Amino acid sequence: MKWPLEFRHPLFVAMAGLYALFFYNRRWGHWELPAVLNAHLADVLALPLLLTVALWFMRRLYFRQPAFVLPFSWVASTWLLLAVCFEGVLPLLKPAATADPLDVVAYAVGGLVFWRWLNHPA
Repeated sequence: MKWPLEFRHPLFVAMAGLYALFFYNRRWGHWELPAVLNAHLADVLALPLLLTVALWFMRRLYFRQPAFVLPFSWVASTWLLLAVCFEGVLPLLKPAATADPLDVVAYAVGGLVFWRWLNHPA
């Protein structure tokens, strides 16, 4: 079985592999990473990975058009939703969570990476 085209994009594969390594390191590896990577790597990778899955879903199951691309308003609203939920609401509900304005910037960088390099017709 062949993977869908969206999931075979070299940038998506690299980002998913990087996220998997980062997740492994956080749980079991405990290798020393630079503070910036440790704090913001997952946030930068969140939107490209999430939006690529959403793009696949919309192409295959909703619009059924391989040429469909996510409008910029969808990318921006996903960024806003993640920022509000994880940096605004979650710290109010869970004392262990902290709000970090740089995470909002990291989400925006990830959204721009998706918009520029991953959001193209199949």
